Amino acid sequence: MAGVSGSGKTTAGGLLAERLGWQFVDGDSLHPAANIAKMARGEPLTDADRAPWLRRIGDRIDAEEAAGRHSVIACSALKRQYRTELLGGRPEVRMVFLALDYGVAHQRLAARSGHFFDASLLGSQFTALEPPAPEEARVLTVSARAEPAQIATEIIRDLGLDPSP
Repeated sequence: MAGVSGSGKTTAGGLLAERLGWQFVDGDSLHPAANIAKMARGEPLTDADRAPWLRRIGDRIDAEEAAGRHSVIACSALKRQYRTELLGGRPEVRMVFLALDYGVAHQRLAARSGHFFDASLLGSQFTALEPPAPEEARVLTVSARAEPAQIATEIIRDLGLDPSP
């Protein structure tokens, strides 16, 4: 589950995992401490900052697969190169990108409390954002404007998943 901060990755992703009887992993929990501290200070991450985080996510995908578990992992995957890295060599993995405009994302972040990601960083995410292109066949784009339950239903339908655990 990918998208900018405020797109509902954790909420919709958690609900999707619950409906499917799968594991849910919030990619924020895989950030190195230095990344969290940097974002908490209001400093945007660079590609170099994201590299170890993306490796941790890839390692987690591999560990879940090796354990025979299906999972939903939420992370931003803002750039095509990030999505390519996470999907590369993992033919069974699919990605869902939650598309949302800046205004709605900002509104959601302004209403959120207790998270290290400050709403002031949202602009940097939209600057870095490369929305999925049609040739990214293993990336499904879904509008994040709907309610999380509707988003989960759409993902299950569009990916042909079986919601009975």
